[in-house]
Parts: sequence; structure tokens; C-alpha cells
Amino acid sequence: MLNRKRVFWATTALFSGLIMAGAASAQSTGSETTELTEVVSTGTRGPRNIDGLATAETVSKTRNTITQEFIETQTPGQTILQTLNLTPGLSFTNTDPYGSSGGNIRLRGFDGNRVSLTFDGIPLNDTGNYASYTNQQLDSELIERASVNTGSTDVDSPTAAATGGTINYQTLRPTTDFSGWGQASFGDFDYRRYMFLVNSGEFGPWGTSAWFAVSKTDYDKFKGRGDLQKTQFNARIYQPLGDNGDFLSLAGHWNENRNNNYLGPNLGTATGSIRPQVETDPRGWDIDFDTTYVAPTVRAGLADTDPNGTNYWGLRVNPSNTGNIRGQSRFTLSEGLVLTVDPSFQYTLANGGTQQATLSETDRTLRGTFTTGGVDLNGDGDTLDTVRVMTPSNTNTHRYGLNASLIWDLDDNHRLRAAYAMDYGRHRQTGLYGRVNFSAPTDPRFVDWFGGRNILENRIVNRDGYELRSRDRLSIAELNQFSVEYRGQFMDDALTINIGVRAPFFSRDLNQFCLTQNASSNVLCTTETTTTAAIVNGVATTLTNGNVAIAGRTTGSGATLNSIQYITPYSRNVKYDDILPNLGASYRWGEGHSVYVSYAETLSAPRTDSLYGIRRFTDGTVGNPTVQPESAQNFDLGYRYSNPTLVGTVSVFANNEENRIVSSFDDDLGQFVDRNVGSVERIGAEGSIGWSPIEALSMYASATWMQTEVQDDYVNNTVAGVPQIVRSKGKELVETPEWMLSARVNYQLTDYLEAGIQAKYTGERWVTDVNDMKVDAFTTVDANIRFDLAQFGYEGTFIQVNADNIFDEQYYANLGTRASATPGTPGFSQPFASVGAPRTISATLRVAF
Repeated sequence: MLNRKRVFWATTALFSGLIMAGAASAQSTGSETTELTEVVSTGTRGPRNIDGLATAETVSKTRNTITQEFIETQTPGQTILQTLNLTPGLSFTNTDPYGSSGGNIRLRGFDGNRVSLTFDGIPLNDTGNYASYTNQQLDSELIERASVNTGSTDVDSPTAAATGGTINYQTLRPTTDFSGWGQASFGDFDYRRYMFLVNSGEFGPWGTSAWFAVSKTDYDKFKGRGDLQKTQFNARIYQPLGDNGDFLSLAGHWNENRNNNYLGPNLGTATGSIRPQVETDPRGWDIDFDTTYVAPTVRAGLADTDPNGTNYWGLRVNPSNTGNIRGQSRFTLSEGLVLTVDPSFQYTLANGGTQQATLSETDRTLRGTFTTGGVDLNGDGDTLDTVRVMTPSNTNTHRYGLNASLIWDLDDNHRLRAAYAMDYGRHRQTGLYGRVNFSAPTDPRFVDWFGGRNILENRIVNRDGYELRSRDRLSIAELNQFSVEYRGQFMDDALTINIGVRAPFFSRDLNQFCLTQNASSNVLCTTETTTTAAIVNGVATTLTNGNVAIAGRTTGSGATLNSIQYITPYSRNVKYDDILPNLGASYRWGEGHSVYVSYAETLSAPRTDSLYGIRRFTDGTVGNPTVQPESAQNFDLGYRYSNPTLVGTVSVFANNEENRIVSSFDDDLGQFVDRNVGSVERIGAEGSIGWSPIEALSMYASATWMQTEVQDDYVNNTVAGVPQIVRSKGKELVETPEWMLSARVNYQLTDYLEAGIQAKYTGERWVTDVNDMKVDAFTTVDANIRFDLAQFGYEGTFIQVNADNIFDEQYYANLGTRASATPGTPGFSQPFASVGAPRTISATLRVAF
């Protein structure tokens, strides 16, 4: 057997007696233990894996799994989502060539906020808006396997967000022998990445083992000025408990990103297909933030104004600190009775967006309760100036989780499980103003990446001693979920049936600590004096229902002069619950043939921003009274075939998404709000095949065809009492290609030289809800080659070269979707997009010991 595959399969054999083939990608320890499948024969390659990219699944749902054998061929440090992009159903577009700027997920047309992303079974989607931050994932070298469930979740999935399926990856287990390696990668755009891993091997009287890893990444943006930096620490300790598969595991993860942002081009206002054309688009292919800063002229005693900081590259940043501690355990309580317990804790501190504004030194928020005066922000001895300040959107989350299962084998063919999942997130959103460092007048920087959070003297304080902030709110997101599942095997194990149901109980405690502009989501954090005396249509009026105004803050003039009305700080609680079936069956016959069918219902509770203050009503309540959870029903029917050299699957599916939430105009409130606007129907087919006709050669291909149809129009605005309707009914979903195709060929030329090439075709994608703008299809081709030094006595040491987008395809990656791109139509606005990274080549040297 050839070298790299020999090492991989030998490693697999160490654990094959413990891991079930169909459970290889389950989300939690409970799901891995529950799935009744045949055990892989120790030491044999079997029909389960072709080049780490085609895995013989046995679960009764559509799932695709990749393993470290394939992951390690990709660009080191690349986000796992990009590595999964060859699998059917998934469309992932990266923001830069090495993944540190994040990217965009579409899974069967569902965006990343509607797809559950999990790491060793713990949920990673933001507790507030359910966003997935793909640049903050575990180093790819440490991932044992990753999988995509298209359309359905596991019955114990701890999520109140996923209507579109799950993406999950699992951490490597420590080895039994002492070992380690160090590697260095260098590439285009001054790419430098260093990583080290040490395996302790088994130590102590109970066979404990552990590993520790650290990585450091630094490279330039591929356009404009700025760089991206990432530092990551990871560790895991593993303790087997006997020889029946019981164990204790504790793992830790810490990730820091310090990134400058990219600016994407304006796609223009023309209808139809838009191609990347630098020559015709004034904000074209190479557009990015300004590389020069024009400093204001300092004139003592005269007003100074900052002219262009909003678009200056040095003041457009996206920092994040994320970490977690993950426990996993399995205990055999008695024969046929197993308990699994997976606790976790997660920490997040991050911000993003424009994050800056100009502030007059006599601004009302700086004066507070004082009617005159101001605050000298730039230290020039006067209060005449307009000064640029940082107005961050910091989010700090403390999140506690638990996923536990009690599994009872009634006999060899029937198994029951009762599971409980808890997910408690304290989601604190603040924006303490911070200062800009103008010590280099033409090259300013923020004093602190997080504004006024970390450095006391960096905070901007008004005359009342109040620390200015752009927002100030606290939400508690709490999920308590109960689930039960039965799995049984019949007809000499040919037929497997699973019947499950999960019952999520989800609540949000919402606390708004600033004034909220009535009939708007805009907030004002201030110490200014409020009053119920207001002007409405030019007439002095006393406000009721708890609404207030601030003297002098008005809009309009003459007979239309109105005081701006505000809702005072408030708290509210919302609750959602449902009963969600999760059913499936599979039937095996002959040598390697099987069919499966599954049905699952899913739920996505409204996001934080959908629920915060919209208006105070006559009963004293505050908020959005109409938005309800989204839901979906997913049906899959599939066929699988596998033998020692071929693994293939094909499936057809139908999905109905109901109560879809979009931002649209509410006539009663007179403003844009997030609300339910109807449903979306999806039908499609997916398939993949992996074939290894000889040991040295492996081939893989996948295809996805999907049609989507939005079932309803929605109101975007009202002009002179006439609703402006976005004609989305009958249109296709944005960012969802009808066709996706992928292929890979990997060939081991000699015992020490291996090469692979792969391609991904992504079809045309609509940019707008009314389908009046789309971007062209594109194909990216990547290649890798590895020179293994094991033949020369250096086991585990190699040189690898990766070339991504080798034909330098120009394409749009992430799309800033809109209602319409045609001027004069309801919902018109100019769409933006990010551009795909150009051809990128990197080389890696790993030295093992």
C-alpha cells in the first residue's frame, strides 16, 4: 500500500473498533452512541471511504462526510467550510484566499443564519442573530472529520435556529504514542503561517493521552491596504474508561482575529447579468478603501472638520476573540444502559461594520443636561471642532451548554434514547465610544480595537460623566430541549427505522438600556433630559403611553414640525416552543445497496434584532407584535451503493419553508420591521460518487440541482397611502444557484509524490428578490502536490504546494442582496458584492518527530 494512505488507514484502524461507520459524523456523543450500524472490521479499508471525500453513510438522512485524509490536502489553515465546498448541496463563497475574513454559507438555498454550525456537538451560531463566523473555526489540521446534513437535524440538535440543516465537525483524538510536528507555510500576499502540535502519548496509570497545538497566521489583503492576523491555541485530553468505549474528554479552544476589512464593488443599477468589468464599473474589480487620509487643517480658534475617515482603510477593522471549553463523556451504567454528558462553555468578544463617526465637540450628547459648553476631544484647547471617534458595535457573549442522553438497549436490535439539551447565552451588546490616534496625522488608527471597552482613559465621557455609547442592551437566550428517539433493526438487520421527536422551549429576555426612537429601531444613549411635552404637526402636545421627547430634537418644519418621540428603556420576554418530528428508515439489500427516506420538521425562532423595540403600544408593551418563528418541513428519498472501491449516493428532496422573516414595511407602525411574509418551496436532487479503480487513483464527483420558488409578495413601503409591493411571488431565491458541480482526481505518482486537482462550478445567482439582477456562473480550479519524505527516513515529514483558483477566474463571491436593482421600483437600492480571491499559491513544510 502506498505511503500516505498506508499511514492514514493504519491510524483509522486504531479506533475502528470503537467508532461505528454511520455514526462517524454525528453531532454529539449521544448521537454517536445511539446510531445502530455495523461496526467496521478492524484493520481493513472497507467500503466506507474514498480518499477521505466519499464516505459510505448508513443513516436514514442525506449526509456527506469528509475526513482528515482529504482535509490535509487542502491549503493549510483554510476554513473547514471551504474544504467542505465540494460536497453536494453546499455553496460556500470565501471572502479571501486563506479564509480569515469569513465567507457566506448557502445550504439548499438556506443562508448561514438558518443552518446550524456545530463543533464537537456545541452550537456555534450567534445567540442573537444566528450568524456563523466561518473565519473563527478550528485549525483544519485538528479536525478528524466534518459533515453536512442537508435539510435535517439530528434529533438532539441543540438549536432554535436551524431550518436548513446542520454542518458539524469533530476534533482529532490524541494518539497513543508520543509524537508531534511543526510546520511553516508561505504564499502569495505575504502569507506566513506557523503551527506546532505535540501529542503526549499515553501517560499515567490509566492510559491518559493529550495534545496541544498553537498556530499563528499573518498575511496581506489581496487588494487594497491592510492585513489579517489570526492566533489560535487548542488542546485536548482524553481518558478511556475500560474497553467498552466509555471515556472522558476535555478540550479547549482560543482564537483571536485582527482583520482589516475589504470593500466590495457596487454592482451598478443595470438589470440583467452583471460581470466583473473593471473598465466599465467606477467601483470595479479592484476597488477597496482609500489608501490615503486627508487630515483636517489644525487652526487654533477655528472649527476643524475631518473629511474622509469613514472610507479610510486603517479605520475599517473586524476584531474578534472567541473561545470554548468542551467536555464529552460516555458511561456504561449497566449492561445495555449508557449515559452521555457533553457540557460546554463559550466566550465571544467581537465587533464589525463601519464603527466610526464624526462628533461635534458641542454635540448634545456631549453636553448632556447642560445647555451650553462642550468637551475638547482632540486636546487643542477649544470645543470648536468636529472630531472622528470610534463607535463600535461590541458583542460580548457568555454561553453555557449541555447535551446529555440516556440510552437503553432493549435488546440487540432495539434502542431507546431520552435526551436533554440546554443552551444559555448571555448576549451583551455595547458600543462605548473610543478615540482615534492621530499621532500620525495622515495615518490614523483606533486606540483600541474595541473602542472604550478595555482602556478607561480611551473612553469619551460627556459633561455629566456619562460614558458615551452607540448602543446598550442585554439579552438572555435560553433553550431547553427534550427529545426521545427509538431506533430498531428488522429483517435480519436489513431494515432500520428511527422515530424521534424533539421539543424545544426557547425564550429571550430583552433589556434595552437606551432610548429607542418610536416607530424606529434607532437608539439614543444620552443623559439629556426627557419630557412628555412635545410638538406634533406643529401643535404643543402631551405625550402618553410612556413615550417621551427631548426639547430641541425635532424633525420637519412649520406645520409639520414634530418632536422626535422615544421609548424609555424597557425589558420584555418572549417565548417559543414546538414539537418537531424527526423520522427515517433505511433498507439494505444485496452487496452494498440501500435506500433511505427521511422526514424532519425544523424551527427558527426570531432573532434578537427582530424583537427589540419597535413601538410602545396603548397597553404599555413594547416590541414587534407580529413576527413569529420560521418553520420548515423537509423530505428526502435516497439510494446508496458502496463496495471496496466505489461509494455513491443520489437523493431527491422537497422542502417547504413557512413564515419566512424578511425586513418589510409595516403599515400600522409606519416603518420597516422584520416580519413573516410567506413561504418558499424547494425541490431538487443531489448526488456524489467516489471511485478508486486502483489504489493509486481516486476520483470524486458531485452534482446538485435545485429549483426554488418564493410563494408571496411583500410590502416594502407606503407612498401617499399606496403600498409599494415587492413582486417576489414566483421568483427564485437570491444567492441560490440552480446547478452546482464539483469533481476531484487524486493520483499517487510514486511512493513519495502525490498530486490532486479539483474544480467547483457554481451556477448563476440572483442578487435581488424580484430577480432583476444576477451574477454569472463561475468555476474555480484548485490543485495540490505533496512530496513525502518518509521514503528517506523522515516519517510524517513532507513538502506540500497548494494552488487555488489556478486559472485566475474572476467572480463575485458574497452578494449584498436587495429587494430590487431597478431604479424606481419598490425596494430599490444598489447591491454590493465581495469579489473572489485571485490565483493564490502557497507552500508548506512539515517536520514530524
